[in-house]
Amino acid sequence: MRFHDSTLLRDLGWSSFFADQLDPAISQPIDTAPAAVVGRVASANHGRFLIWTEAGTIDAGVSGTLRSSGALWPAVGDWVIVRPIDAVIDRVLTRQTCVSRKQPEREIREQVLAANIDVLFIVSGLDRDYNPRRIERFLVMANESGARPVVLLNKADLTAELGLDLAEIVASVQQLSPSITVLPISAKSDENLDTLPSQLGPGQTAALIGSSGVGKSTILNRLLGDERQATSAVRASDSRGRHTTTTRQLFRMPASAANQSGWLLMDLPGLREVQLWANPDQPTQTLEASFDDIQELAQSCRFRDCTHGTEPGCAVTSANLDPARMANFQKMQKELAHLERKTNSRLAKETRAKWNATEKSVRSHPKRSQT
Repeated sequence: MRFHDSTLLRDLGWSSFFADQLDPAISQPIDTAPAAVVGRVASANHGRFLIWTEAGTIDAGVSGTLRSSGALWPAVGDWVIVRPIDAVIDRVLTRQTCVSRKQPEREIREQVLAANIDVLFIVSGLDRDYNPRRIERFLVMANESGARPVVLLNKADLTAELGLDLAEIVASVQQLSPSITVLPISAKSDENLDTLPSQLGPGQTAALIGSSGVGKSTILNRLLGDERQATSAVRASDSRGRHTTTTRQLFRMPASAANQSGWLLMDLPGLREVQLWANPDQPTQTLEASFDDIQELAQSCRFRDCTHGTEPGCAVTSANLDPARMANFQKMQKELAHLERKTNSRLAKETRAKWNATEKSVRSHPKRSQT
């Protein structure tokens, strides 16, 4: 058996998508102790990576060639080519999906949160953390990544205490995007946690994403049946928590009645801000695809390149949509347009030329004083 066809690697998420990227020289039996093997990045910490391979776990760094090449930098969830003897990663295989955001600082740079994720569990607490606009933002991030979004409304055990209508909240979240799955759960009482494994196939990978204090680590611990991740209480004033999870790490989940072969789960640190990152070639396509109602209405706009702002004949602005939802859409639209100008050198040059021409025209034709 060749190592890239093994049951163990398939249980870790290996598929033909990655196997097809291998060099023929890499495709050799594991018992010949090859100079290079494939593995999956299970955790990362200050330039060191724990790699799961068929031969065991390897603590590896990055080779000088990869470091200087400008190629993909390893992220948790990546499949990599690693040299066990030298304990270095030589190459990162092309990702099937990638969950990213813009770096929180002013620098225009992508921050990869998770690689090769099949399902993104968007966790929102039903206490004061609940915010439909933030959920919309996470849905855009999920759709851009290629992962399937599933919204988890945690702390469902508090609905009576908080005077909430759970069915109404689930319905309102479902309306944000009719194609998504919305699951009310309670990590504290285990309510509906047994439905999570059924959202994935054997060997598939999910990640938990959300604000600090929404219960991501508690969900992970309950699913594992072990207190593997540290947790902390949230503040009573705003239901926010501290960053108890500070690193990204993959966990192999136990087999269950819903998923007998097991699956993988990543607990991401809580995000204080979710700045979008998009494909520079098509930055607004994913945004509109995440707003099903706006995308459908846009088909009837007078102009094909309508931005749904002040253009005449805009079917979106005349549809009387929820003002908060529309404002959130326009805010993200401007965000992505700014990102496109910064990452697309051609567009940036055209934008500068346009403003220079406008400024020159204003200087050449000053306003006449009123008499």
